[in-house]
Amino acid sequence: MNETALEFNAIEELVSVVVPVFFGMIAVTGLFGNSLVILVVIANPQMRSTTNLLIVNLAVADLLFVIFCIPFTATDYVLSQWPFGDTWCKCVQYLIVLFAHASIYTLVLMSLDRYLAVVHPIRSRSIRTEKYTRMAITILWVVICTAFSPIAFMHGLDYCDSTEDTLCCRFLYTTYPMATFHITFMATSFIVPLVLISGLYIRMIIRLWTTVVGNKLSTESQKGRKRVTRLVVVVVVAFASLWFPIQVILVLKSVDMYSMDSTFKVLLQIFSQTLAYTSACINPLLYAFLSENFRKAFRKAIPCFTKYHGYRSGCQDLPRRSSAGINCTTSI
Repeated sequence: MNETALEFNAIEELVSVVVPVFFGMIAVTGLFGNSLVILVVIANPQMRSTTNLLIVNLAVADLLFVIFCIPFTATDYVLSQWPFGDTWCKCVQYLIVLFAHASIYTLVLMSLDRYLAVVHPIRSRSIRTEKYTRMAITILWVVICTAFSPIAFMHGLDYCDSTEDTLCCRFLYTTYPMATFHITFMATSFIVPLVLISGLYIRMIIRLWTTVVGNKLSTESQKGRKRVTRLVVVVVVAFASLWFPIQVILVLKSVDMYSMDSTFKVLLQIFSQTLAYTSACINPLLYAFLSENFRKAFRKAIPCFTKYHGYRSGCQDLPRRSSAGINCTTSI
């Protein structure tokens, strides 16, 4: 066996052990964090604002992404073939694309909500309500579910290699050009949303820095708006920076400009994919650090954690008690 073969065998063995463990950590963190965000808002009626409803929707999308993507990606790393059948192969690929778009377009809605609150605070009161927010979320899911339904038919079981003895869940080249698929995916899930979000935030930042504040009440209002805006901006920047590397790699692979012919390229793609999946569990951490309302709610929800960190006032309100596939199954 030559040196190259030995090198790839070694890296394959390392990946099959380390990646599932690391993905498991991401999955546990994502399940716990996103579930906590959802429960905190549901359990606190005073937190049911338009912004927090969108945050809950983002947590739902991230939670579903964790459930339907990470376990099957780990399976691809460990096993040499797809064991779940052709139907589930198609379903998983569709759900991955669906939940990824639901997450990023929820960020777009959050940016629009902040834009309206800051730039048009009076005129937007009639539409920035729970009723219209729920309608917007419903329309978002219906449109995404419908628009990306063809994804299921672009994937299926195919032979993993020339030996034709194992079947893998992969993109079917005969149904649609792979380059067109990945370029379209990058445009719809990355470029277009970031352009929209950037435009909204530029207008909002201009308004925040040019508005003349005349009294104490408006000063407090401006501070509140800036805090919420900072939260959403950080979430967007985190999402963009975490997803950008894998987006570029998948597009380059689809046009035969990135081949898995070296250990460095294999590890680079694994690292990029790990970053992308981390986006599904990082949002709750950002809320805990940047939102005072969520910090208070988290402290009440996790008394042991808060007591450890010295937040005793939050605990006082509670009763005392004892306490070989590198891609995500080939697409993203």
